[in-house]
Amino acid sequence: MKKTVAVIGAGAAGLIAAGVLAERGKDVKLIEKNAVLGKKIRITGKGRCNITNIDDIENILKNIPTNPKFLYSALYSFTNMDLIHLLNSMGLKTKVERGGRVFPESDNAKDVVDALKKYALKANVEVICAFAEHLLFSDGKITGVSTSAGKIYADSVIVATGGKSYPLTGSTGDGYRLAEEVGHTIIEPKPSLVPIVTEERWVSDLMGLSLKNVELTVYNKKNKRVFSDFGEMLFTHFGISGPIVLSASAHLKDIHKEEYRVCIDLKPALDIQQLDRRIQRDFEKYTRKHLINAMDDLLPKALIPVIVELSGISPHKEVNQITREERMRLVELFKSLTLRVKDFRPIEEAIVTSGGIKVGEINPSTMESKLLAGLYFAGEVIDVDAYTGGYNLQIAFSTGYLAGKNA
Repeated sequence: MKKTVAVIGAGAAGLIAAGVLAERGKDVKLIEKNAVLGKKIRITGKGRCNITNIDDIENILKNIPTNPKFLYSALYSFTNMDLIHLLNSMGLKTKVERGGRVFPESDNAKDVVDALKKYALKANVEVICAFAEHLLFSDGKITGVSTSAGKIYADSVIVATGGKSYPLTGSTGDGYRLAEEVGHTIIEPKPSLVPIVTEERWVSDLMGLSLKNVELTVYNKKNKRVFSDFGEMLFTHFGISGPIVLSASAHLKDIHKEEYRVCIDLKPALDIQQLDRRIQRDFEKYTRKHLINAMDDLLPKALIPVIVELSGISPHKEVNQITREERMRLVELFKSLTLRVKDFRPIEEAIVTSGGIKVGEINPSTMESKLLAGLYFAGEVIDVDAYTGGYNLQIAFSTGYLAGKNA
């Protein structure tokens, strides 16, 4: 008899799994509670969808801070190049941007979803719009899924429900509940790749200001550097966000126990002496101007009053009257504008969830549960997460493929 496999969740992992199962001739029941498939994919990368990264697999593993060894088989079984080739064969043209990030040539995430649907929705795949209530099992083996549309009996079940980030797309932690009900351990879900709330209130004065080509470094209370990166960031009404801030958040563990500070180097291309000479040149150029009006060539306009206030120098002091000591205070602020981390934004605002089903309870070569035969997991529901740059979607595609190959 033809084997039936139920796939819960029609996101990145679920759609790839369904396509692989269909190619293997399985009878696939694709269970999705949203009326729209791939809802979360449609909003990733600000609607552009950073599909993957062209880095080699060893470097991709270095960009996965949580349980990278567990993903070794998955990432080598279905590589980034395999994914690009598959999407290209489905009519999706791709392009590579800064940092090896791969996007659809159209800059439209919907086109990625359309390509995945083309791959997944074959004649032997039935889409069932329903909510997965419970897993059905007997004698240590999965037997199906109880849904809001009735019971669906299956020889295997793949749980690909996502994490808890972006709950409006359907990622509401259903997979954690389903796994826990059958005995799996859930590592507490926490936000990762999430904006940071700071102690300082002056950030709200800079809301909407984007800084490019800055270096961001995070230190713990022992003054040990825990993260450093170069790129783009954004000030918000609550603190900071943007690519390098989101990556930094993945390194901040036990945020309420540890004291972290973020140091922003506004001029990473200049050392202290070079920056001091540059400031002196500008002060000579604007020699009779007040300090507040003499830094337009050095800083974005919105940032100038903040830097001046933090320096403790009178904004109306003529620059030709500024002492070396005062000038060095400015240099220090330019090279290390410091913020104290207060909290993360809520998990609902995180790009991915850190935490999930304990990897020690899943076979890394097949994605099958070690506790219940015929039960498989794929994607963000597992306790794995990576930095920004397309790595998290690659994890979803690779684990979805491996589960689809083995279920």
